[in-house]
Formats: sequence, structure tokens, C-alpha cells
Amino acid sequence: MSKKVTQTVEELVIPILSDLQMELVDVEYVKEGKDWFLRVFIDSDKGVDIEDCGTVSEKLSEKLDEIDPIPYNYFLEVSSPGAERPLKKESDFHKAIGKQVYVKTYEPIEGTKIFEGELSSFDGNTVIITVTVKTRKKTIEIPYEKVASARLAVTFH
Repeated sequence: MSKKVTQTVEELVIPILSDLQMELVDVEYVKEGKDWFLRVFIDSDKGVDIEDCGTVSEKLSEKLDEIDPIPYNYFLEVSSPGAERPLKKESDFHKAIGKQVYVKTYEPIEGTKIFEGELSSFDGNTVIITVTVKTRKKTIEIPYEKVASARLAVTFH
């Protein structure tokens, strides 16, 4: 049910975002306590502000009201993914090259499942991260199919 809702919402919101020169980052449909939440994360090259979120929310609400794909009452939230934006698609990885990332794998690679460092490259098959271990830089190659989750990482110097 959750998968069908997110797919339907993606189909409805992508043309809206395209018209506004924005992109879809992610859609979540989750139950928290007794309430259902439909969360739509959007972004653009110039960033996203509260007015952008309001515009998308209004246009998406109209479409959702027309076809009524969700049988329960829910809260619609439209927002930017924030500084720690998830990396979901291959294009997200390509855009993140040269940035700090946090990657979690399905199984250990070199004895660990969590990596944080600079995304050095991505060729569609392998994620290459440069991590700092004590004072040394080390390159880690992670097969893309072994990435469980990934996001941009905020670092403080």
C-alpha cells in the first residue's frame, strides 16, 4: 500500500516540479503513532524556500483531491531535503562528487558498514570514497549494489 501511494504521488508531483524547474528528491508515506504522513522532499539548483514548498503543496493537494489515492486521513508535508540530503539515484551520486558523504552498506567492507568521507568518484558501479583514518587518507571502493543508504554529510572544522 505504502509503495503504491508513493508511486502515485511521484507520478503526480514530477510534472508539477518540472514546470517549476525543481526536482523530486524523495517521497515517504509513513505512519507515526496514529497519524499518517505523506512527505515530499524537493530541491532545485537555486535551493528551495518556504514559498516554493507552499506552491508545490497547494498544486499537489489539488491533484491528490482529484484522484483521492489515499484512503486514510494524512498530513501532507513538502520540504527541502536539508543539508544532509539523501542520495537515492545514480544522478544524486554524480552531483555529490567532491562533497562529504555518509554511506552505510548492507555488509561489511574492510571490516565496517559505515563510511564517511569525500565522494571521489562514481561510475555507476562503484562508489569511491576518500576517508581519513587518523592522519592518513585512504580510498575505499564500495560496489553500488552494496549501498544500503547514503546522504550528504555535514562536517564541522
